[in-house]
Amino acid sequence: MSDTVCAALVGATGGAGTTRTALELAATLANDGRDVAILDAAFATQGLADYADGRLDTDMTTLLVEPETPLDAALVDFPLLDDTAGRVACAPASAPFERLARAKTAEAARRFETRVAEASETFDHVLLDVPPVAANQAIAAADAAQRVVTVTPATDRGVEANRRIRDRLADLGIESHATLATRGRFDAADAFVPATDAPFPASLATSGEFAPTVAHAAETTVTTKLDLEFEEKSVLDSVDGFLPSSLRRLTK
Repeated sequence: MSDTVCAALVGATGGAGTTRTALELAATLANDGRDVAILDAAFATQGLADYADGRLDTDMTTLLVEPETPLDAALVDFPLLDDTAGRVACAPASAPFERLARAKTAEAARRFETRVAEASETFDHVLLDVPPVAANQAIAAADAAQRVVTVTPATDRGVEANRRIRDRLADLGIESHATLATRGRFDAADAFVPATDAPFPASLATSGEFAPTVAHAAETTVTTKLDLEFEEKSVLDSVDGFLPSSLRRLTK
């Protein structure tokens, strides 16, 4: 199983939890010693910026409208536990409307691929936080990724939204490789991320169901195997036929 450098997490619907999922997957990969970048394509919600402290003078939209701006200028390192070997750095979108509008143009959106390539030279994995595909930058982000993973809540509405977004991606010539369910699970999902009230990064906890289950989701997202151990088994152990061998290996 070979590692995927860049994976796009595409929300099937608004409020699917794509941003928090991207952050927790990144923290899990960092816990395994990987350096991970998250690039923000969710310009409307700008939710990734909520996790960053202070003012962002240079953001993801700046990288798209000002090609001379270095990638590092927009990257914000997110603090993890002291013993976490890897790094999580994000380029959130946080911009006035005028710059948001310019960043959504076809010309600017095409630079997404260039920025992904730059990040891939420095980081082990690049995760893209992508909203439901309906704008230039979202299409460009999904198209730039090696692997596209849809993120959807485990509700009847979410399942139907997931079908629609995969059809839309197919219409654009973009292959969907996997589905992550949030706040529950359903049969068509390849992995799921449980709901949690714990602050980020909840996936660095050594006990409980959240961390090992997110570890399986991270393995699914970037097609890798992680060398992590947890104190307690995931709730997946109680689901016959669902627990993959890789996650059994991770749990005690």
